[in-house]
Amino acid sequence: MDRFQSMQVFAKVVELNSFSRAADALRLPRSTVSVVVRKLEAHLRIRLMQRTTRRLGLTLEGAEYYRHCKRILAEIRESEEMLASAQNGPRGRLSVQLPMALGRIVVLAAIDDFQKRFPDLELMIGLDDQSIHPRHENLDCTIRMGEPEDPGVIQRRLCDLEIVTAGSPDYLFRYGEPQRVEDLQQHLAVQCLSHATGRVANFMFDINGDAVEVGLPAVLSISDAEACAICSARGMGLIQAPRFILAPYLNSGALVEVLSQWQPRPMRVAAVFPHRRQVALKARVFVEWAAELFEKSPLLLDNLDLGDSSPSGYRVDADAPLIN
Repeated sequence: MDRFQSMQVFAKVVELNSFSRAADALRLPRSTVSVVVRKLEAHLRIRLMQRTTRRLGLTLEGAEYYRHCKRILAEIRESEEMLASAQNGPRGRLSVQLPMALGRIVVLAAIDDFQKRFPDLELMIGLDDQSIHPRHENLDCTIRMGEPEDPGVIQRRLCDLEIVTAGSPDYLFRYGEPQRVEDLQQHLAVQCLSHATGRVANFMFDINGDAVEVGLPAVLSISDAEACAICSARGMGLIQAPRFILAPYLNSGALVEVLSQWQPRPMRVAAVFPHRRQVALKARVFVEWAAELFEKSPLLLDNLDLGDSSPSGYRVDADAPLIN
């Protein structure tokens, strides 16, 4: 029995939830697919699937075996792509997740440059502020804003985002421009809802080296920072967000920065990789390109201190796999 083919066939049956569709996808006779799965079950001495006339279902053992098959097949595919890339440059499918605003405003505005540099890569980009665990099998790389949530991950710090507090001229005329953080007690806010917690993110300020959190009454809370900026520019309340999001409104005068002397600490941006022994070349070239893009962008801070990173810029947190 060819174990590699058996894992391929079994995984395809599970993915498509059909023996006939798996046979078509693999260009094999349906009878062959059925025989392969039966022989695999006989070899393992366990039942992998529950078959009825209407549907297929995995047993508990089958679900566990499927997860192992997916991991092994992915590692084999990555090894083949690595060897091909060593000869011909990075190629294959590259799946990355980006924060929505950072992806739309900064990355996608220049993505044609990446495609021209690496034409053999098929880039799949997900825009989502909801963090996906680094073990997610379909992701090669995730770029995150804020401190890492997962211990023991491979990551590379890319840049810091300047955070600013602002309000529209109309709002500031009606409520007065705050001169001190204490003045915020008399103000309203357009708050950004956290995807991680479902709660509003309070304003933060750096006062004499201490991070001070301030909660303001919210007239509106939205889970999208760009939408918050639009509402704040319409006079609905103060906003605190990364400068790259507010830049068009600040430049046009639709928003005015306030309390700049107590600007909060910058927000970290980092690339996070799956829990694998090595970072695939295709993911590495994307991250290097993104780091170069962020460094050149006038909307982002470029005073990044990589003193806690390796010479390559990558860092492995405690208990993370090593990078080859």
